[in-house]
Amino acid sequence: MAKSKQYRDNSAKFDRNQLHADADALSIIKSLGSKKFDESVDAVIRLSVDPRKADQMIRGTVALPSGTGKDVRVAVFAQGEAATAAREAGAEHVGGDELAAEVEGGMTDFDVAIATPDMMPTVGKLGRVLGPRGLMPNPKTGTVTTDVTKAIGEFKGGTVEYRTDRFANVHVPIGKISFSEEALLANLRALTAELQRAKPAAAKGKYVKKIVVSTTMGPGVRIDPALIGSEA
Repeated sequence: MAKSKQYRDNSAKFDRNQLHADADALSIIKSLGSKKFDESVDAVIRLSVDPRKADQMIRGTVALPSGTGKDVRVAVFAQGEAATAAREAGAEHVGGDELAAEVEGGMTDFDVAIATPDMMPTVGKLGRVLGPRGLMPNPKTGTVTTDVTKAIGEFKGGTVEYRTDRFANVHVPIGKISFSEEALLANLRALTAELQRAKPAAAKGKYVKKIVVSTTMGPGVRIDPALIGSEA
């Protein structure tokens, strides 16, 4: 796929093979950002794990202190008092069997799906729709819960899910190009600290193998994992 002229021009402004401290890398990213729209800033972190093995599959959530800069749309599968609480907490879609029927029909106008435990037999049947989109509620990510008010507040307030893909990469948006360098840095460091906390006992060798940050349309800037948190 051909790269845009802006992409090629930005790639020529720095050495793409050089490893940077995290603050320096984000400074470069800020200097390359589009002036036309507020691009997302993404971090891709490759870990020394084998995602094919259950004891090395990493999945969870991290609270980004600076938020995501995104208006997060939430769907909640719940009934009765839990459904009322979800509506009061600001969920965009709330319901039981009727919401499940809408989703089964292809409605996926949301970024996070939350379910109360009693709804999981129904929600579990929606794997064909929710699974490929990474939207299936899971206790490990706090999206299967009896406290829907808390969960909605967390996800709307900057909590994001992470998981390793089949190549052992974790891909997480850490903000927008309009964020200050300090805000992006706080989010990146929160993410890397969480991944260290979630390190499986079975992981061998150097745990964090590679870190790259980029904007939606821009080239990747490499970070030296040893310099995360360094002011050098």
